[in-house]
Order: sequence, then C-alpha cells, then structure tokens
Amino acid sequence: MFTGKVVLITGASSGIGAETALEFSKLNASLVLTGRNEKNLSKVCLDCEKISPNKLKPLVIVADLTKEKDVENIINTTIKHFNKIDVLVNNAGVLSYGTIETTSLDQYDLIMNTNVRAPYHLTMLAVPYLIKSKGNIINVSSLAGLRAFPSTLAYCTSKAALDQFTRCVCLELAPKGVRVNAVNPGVIETGIHLKGAMTEEEYKAYLIRCKETHALGRTGNVKEVSSAIVFLASDAASNITGATLPVDGGRHAMCPR
Repeated sequence: MFTGKVVLITGASSGIGAETALEFSKLNASLVLTGRNEKNLSKVCLDCEKISPNKLKPLVIVADLTKEKDVENIINTTIKHFNKIDVLVNNAGVLSYGTIETTSLDQYDLIMNTNVRAPYHLTMLAVPYLIKSKGNIINVSSLAGLRAFPSTLAYCTSKAALDQFTRCVCLELAPKGVRVNAVNPGVIETGIHLKGAMTEEEYKAYLIRCKETHALGRTGNVKEVSSAIVFLASDAASNITGATLPVDGGRHAMCPR
C-alpha cells in the first residue's frame, strides 16, 4: 500500500510513534524515524527492517524538536536521502500536570514548544515537498484537545491548538492536493503518564478509574491508534481532511452524571 512512499514519523522511539513505524513498515513504506532516544530508535529501526516486505531499513535521525537546527536537519537529511516526503506524522509530544495556580511558565513553554511550535515548524519545512508529492499530514493530538480536563491545563491548551492548526492548514493546503488530519487518542497505555510525574500507584489507580471514564470500559492500546494513523494516511481516506478523529473508546461522547 505504501511501496515507494516516504513516511516521516516524529517521536518514533516509543509508544504510538514506534507502533506506527511498525505498521507502515509492514506496508513497505520507506521510513524516516526521529526521536531523542538513540538506543530506542535503533531498536525500532531493526524491528521495522525485519517486518518490511522488502527489508527496507529506516533512516534514523536523532533530534530534539525544540531545537530549530534539529528540525531543519530532519527535513534536509530526509530530502538528501529520499528526495521527497509523502506522509508527515507529527507524533512527538510531552505531558505534564498543573493548574492555572501551579503551572510554571517554564512548564508551559516546554509543552507548547514541543506539542505546537515543533510540529508547526516541521510542517512549514515539509509542505513544499508534500505539495509536490500530493501527500498528507497526520497530527497526533489528544482527547484533551476536544474536551476540557482539570490539572492538565497547558497540555489541554497545546492539543486544542494542534487541532485548530490541523483545521487551518487543511483549508490552506486542500487546493494544492494535500490532506491534513489528526487523531485524538483517549487514555493509551504508553507510559506517558508516568513520564508526566504520576507514581506507579497513582497510575494503577488511574487505569482502574478509566474503566468508568471510557464508554467501552477500558483504555486503548498503541495498535488502535497506529491503525487510525495508517488509515488516514492511505488512499482509503482520500476524501477526508480537516478531521480530528477520536480514538478514545467513546470517552469524547460521555458526560459526568
């Protein structure tokens, strides 16, 4: 399905990004994998090569998306190696907790720079090549972009911004044949909550609570999100653009009662 297509995935060293890389590899895509953890990226690269029908080895670029030179290097290296980009998956993101009373400006800046400014910058640089290839963009947002939750103020704000970015860019690029969509996962068991400062005990209690906050009675898994990303990137979604697709077990439709 993606033979001959170049797919660039950020945050590919773990979680949704790593699983998405595997999904595209199974479909014979040529991959560019970026992230900060070189060891993890190397492992994902090997796994992708093994399951690729043509044993295609991904191009690995270690990068910090909050550094402009690193973002520029991702695009320059990709074009030098493949001479094109067909699909951009803006997956990299960070989560941390805080309210309007407790969120520092440093915490706000880190979240907004990683979750909004970095995909904005990378998309800017990738767009000329996506126009040439009539490619598409998938932004990995969150249910937190569609619904409000307490104690994750900066994160919710960043994902709402990413959703609006998706819609605005979709309108700008639609006349040029480029589709732009987002997936909005609910709670997916990736470990991001532990990185976001939850303790093991808090995380276990949180997952139990999720049985009540998700209509399907469970959290999601990375394969369910990666499948949605691959669908939106494929010709099967050729008439879909500007969508923010919840992959959240129905949580977006629920209200407290």
